[in-house]
Amino acid sequence: MTWDILIGCMVIIIARIGDVSLGTMRTVAVVSGHRGLAWIFGLLEIIIWVFVVSSVISHIRTEPAYGVAFAVGAATGNFVGVTLQRWLPFGDQVVRIFTRNGVALFDGLRRDGFGVTRFEGVGRDGSVSMLFVQVRRARAVLVVRAARRLDPGCFYTIHDIRGAHPALSNLVPTSVTP
Repeated sequence: MTWDILIGCMVIIIARIGDVSLGTMRTVAVVSGHRGLAWIFGLLEIIIWVFVVSSVISHIRTEPAYGVAFAVGAATGNFVGVTLQRWLPFGDQVVRIFTRNGVALFDGLRRDGFGVTRFEGVGRDGSVSMLFVQVRRARAVLVVRAARRLDPGCFYTIHDIRGAHPALSNLVPTSVTP
């Protein structure tokens, strides 16, 4: 393999990482309702893709390594894109916290400035509280840290919110007791 081919393969890999990562970010922007960002991400993604595909197609017969580089870049781009998606500052998430110390955790999270909704239930080992905290993506880690500080034994899950209707937010109770 010559230096020209090796450099060509590296450029293809880097470009594919870029366009596939941009595709992931575009999808997140679309789902989050950020039309302008989705447009920019999509434009950049397709510009890169067109040039890379045309380069690979024009050289694939003489240099199959370009096809392998294309695939390696795409696979790596998926990994990088999903990693970047975690860092994107837009979008809401809900942190669901399951605890046996519902009142204390509820009050502590409220003191820390989070809007919390509490539900009471019964599990295998007795009563349990489920707390819902809706926050911007960047703040979800703060909710988890606060919850673990207040109740190290709590269990939590974090989910992206695909859509929420703001007019209904005043109908959600801040506390529900049995």
